Amino acid sequence: MTGAGKFGNNGWTSMKHPAMRLRKSDANTGRNLFLFRLVLSAFICVYLWIQIPVSAAQTMTGIDVLEAEKFASLAGKRVGLITNQTGIDRQGRSTIDLLAHARGVKLVALFSPEHGIRGALDARVPSSTDEATGLPIYSLYGETERPTDAMLAGVDILVFDIQDAGVRFYTYVTTMGYAMEEAAAHHISFYVLDRPDPLGGDRVEGPMLDPDRTNFLGYFPIPVRMAMTLGEMAWMFNSEKKLGCDLHIVRMKNWRRKMWFSDTGLRWVDPSPNLRSVAAGILYPGLEILQEGGVSVGRGTETPFEIIGAPWIRGEEFAAYLNRRAIPGVRFEPRKFTPDSGLYKGESCEGVHVALGDRTALQSMRMGFEIAVALSKLYPGKFESAKMIALLGNGATLQQLQKGRDPAEIVSSWNSDLEAFRKMRAKYLLYR
Repeated sequence: MTGAGKFGNNGWTSMKHPAMRLRKSDANTGRNLFLFRLVLSAFICVYLWIQIPVSAAQTMTGIDVLEAEKFASLAGKRVGLITNQTGIDRQGRSTIDLLAHARGVKLVALFSPEHGIRGALDARVPSSTDEATGLPIYSLYGETERPTDAMLAGVDILVFDIQDAGVRFYTYVTTMGYAMEEAAAHHISFYVLDRPDPLGGDRVEGPMLDPDRTNFLGYFPIPVRMAMTLGEMAWMFNSEKKLGCDLHIVRMKNWRRKMWFSDTGLRWVDPSPNLRSVAAGILYPGLEILQEGGVSVGRGTETPFEIIGAPWIRGEEFAAYLNRRAIPGVRFEPRKFTPDSGLYKGESCEGVHVALGDRTALQSMRMGFEIAVALSKLYPGKFESAKMIALLGNGATLQQLQKGRDPAEIVSSWNSDLEAFRKMRAKYLLYR
């Protein structure tokens, strides 16, 4: 057959026609191009895997991991569950229901934190009975803030599954710490079903809690924003406070420290009645510290933690002053509102709406101190900065504020303490 050749394993091996000689060269070129593209694609994939957060669809919380493992670690045990409305898996099923129906697991008691098992109450919560399961719900924000002997009778394991706000004075942190102490005292194992820090796991911010100011609003000397998951904090508390708790952390899968909550693909569930959005959660640390000083932070309105005001504030003046400060990540818009509950209930207030722009540029605690200084300068005698100590938890910082120091200087004064905290914190980080 004229012009034909044999096609072996290495391509064309015998060709008589000149045009046919090109085929071997073309084949090699094509093969080399294919290999180049394959290597390039692999390189790009690795690069993107390093640079870009894990796909939101892949993030699994502790309850998802436990469920995938068929609850094997809880098999044969009598379980007490500390949870609320935020304890759900990726499909939105409650941890209560999952454990109540898990084969080999005996769910015997429920425990609720501040705001109750459904997260709907903004007051002290009585103990009650769960209608769906018939189990007792022991309140840890009622007559007691920690599990009692009677509550723990017949419990082999305490499981903690609550979404935190990533802020020191959000009381779920203390509820976990108190429960760990009681678990250790009663020789009960303690399992933390880990969840993301909704503010990300990178930025540490704010003053450290003075060691002599630990209480229900501050369990351990840490900054306002600690950039740690509850599992990481549990490990830190257990080690640094020498609790002796038999601690088990069910780690998340595919969560990285650079991820905000909106990057996880997880369903946002309001962790408390007034924390209603991811944006409000980002602003929350810097705004909540102001309420004790006598300003409304939006409780009793449609947008709590996105507005602040008082009857004695002039909104246009206040917004103009704050915008001149050019606080990174936010702008301020004059706003009038009348809260239907909380501070200044039924009173007409003026203030500002805090419009979140670049969340990565925002330093929420810097913003809070900028606002506090503005209130003190514009409305002397009206804003009671001394009362901020309840949430600030740091006497030296309050003194600087009262002396009228520039917010940037106040923020810089935390650097050495925060660096020391970062070094300690590094020992307990479970995720990169």
